[in-house]
Order: sequence, then C-alpha cells, then structure tokens
Amino acid sequence: MYKEQFNPSQIMTERYYEFHHSYNENPPVVEFHQHPFYEIFFFLSGNVTYIIEGRSYKLRPGDILLTSSSDIHRPDIRPGRPYERIVIWLADDFFERLQDFFDEDFTACFTDAALKDYRLIRPDSQNIAHLKQLCNEMSKAKHSSEMGSLALTSAYLTEFLVYVSRAYYDAPDSVKNDITENEKINQIITYINENLTEELSLDQLAAGFYISKYYLSRQFKQFTGLSLYQYIMKKRLISARNMLKAGSPVMDACLCCGFSDYSNFLKAFKREFGQNPSNYSRG
Repeated sequence: MYKEQFNPSQIMTERYYEFHHSYNENPPVVEFHQHPFYEIFFFLSGNVTYIIEGRSYKLRPGDILLTSSSDIHRPDIRPGRPYERIVIWLADDFFERLQDFFDEDFTACFTDAALKDYRLIRPDSQNIAHLKQLCNEMSKAKHSSEMGSLALTSAYLTEFLVYVSRAYYDAPDSVKNDITENEKINQIITYINENLTEELSLDQLAAGFYISKYYLSRQFKQFTGLSLYQYIMKKRLISARNMLKAGSPVMDACLCCGFSDYSNFLKAFKREFGQNPSNYSRG
C-alpha cells in the first residue's frame, strides 16, 4: 500500500472522495479542525487519543472513527510509536450517487454516530483484516493507469462502506470503556449546537446549567480543547458554511447563525476558512 507523509492542509481537491494512507515516525502536530465532508479514520498504529466534540477516544489498532462535516476534532499523538492511519474523505455528492444507484443511505451510520455522540467502531479481527485488504486494493487501483481503475476504486470503497456500516451497528458496548467524557459538558455542547442563533455567553450557560463560571470554563477547555468562546464561534461559522453550500444567501447565513454584525461575520469567516463567504457558496 502506498504511504504518504501527513498533509496539514486538510483540503479535499477531488469531487467525490479521497483516500490517504499516512505514516509518520515522528508524530505531527494537528490542531483542532473540521471539514465540509465526511471522514473515516482507520487507525493502524501509534499512541493516540482522538478528541471529537468533547469526548476523548483512546484508540487501539484497527479502530475506526466517523466524523461528519460539523464535528470539531483532532488527534492527540504521543511519541514512542510510528503513527499510521488510513483516512478516507467522502463528499456529499458521492453519497448522493450511491443513494441514486443502490437506494441505500450510506450516511446513516455517520448520522447515528453524531446523534448518539459515540463515533468509535471497534471491528473484530476478521473484519479488520478484510477492511485492510479492501484498503490495499483501493490503493492499488487508485495508483493504477489501467482501464477501469477508477471504477474499481469506487467499487472497493463502496464495499468498504458496507462493512464499516455493519461494524458500526455491531459494535460492542465495551468500546465505551475507552471513551472519556463529562456528562455536564456533553449537555452544554448539545445545547449550544441546538441554539446557535441564541445568546450563548459564559454567564448565561453557567446559570442555565447551575454551575460556576470558573468550573464551566475549566472543564469545557479540558474536554473539548477549546475555550467556550472558540467553540461557539467555530460552530456558528461551520453552520454558516453549511448554509452557503446549500445555496443560502450570505446575509441569511450571517443572521441565522447568531452573527449580528455583518462585517465581523465576514472577517471571522475568512479567518476560519481562508476565503470569503461569497466564494464558498454554490453560486
């Protein structure tokens, strides 16, 4: 299987999907990020705790994580072992094509994982071996110039998605033993994501959840890796980006995502995504 060095850009350039098999002797530093596509993270080796939306997942080789377009996440990579993983990026357009062809919703496990807030899959050894083999075939087809290689890559990827989905719904309850979380912080994160258009201040949230401002600030940073303000700002901008992708006017995205000042919205959006909102919309 072809191996790549880590690419920190986290930008998808292909229309439907991208397959990356990365290996690092020395662990890279990865900041908190999100992207406008689905991601399957197939962990092969290393000493890694992965933080997604306030929950920390202690990974074992063969573990799989599912992240959606609104999930803020990053790996905490410790030295001592080579860091190897397969990362597959999947665009909405790819799932729409599968839906049209097979009449199956292959995003269901991503949606369910986000609703349940448990994004970890731990396949059994037989499934891990099969998924690795599919990744090997995908990698060979991806780098082949023979006729039909693109079709083969898509076919292997579709089979991979089928087995990942089955493994998700068959996941044992014991995987929860490797998840570190704080129930109060989970409740606050859920509230924030459901009320992005409302006032969301430290004072208001601390009072609403009957905890001190100091406790909320400290615990929120501990479990999410971000300050409360940083998290709310990122989530509002992600929501605005998703609205723009769906075709909403820029001003609607600004107002519907909790921004009262248009110029501040433009500056924050460009700082977060590297481009103006008008350039991000489908139009």
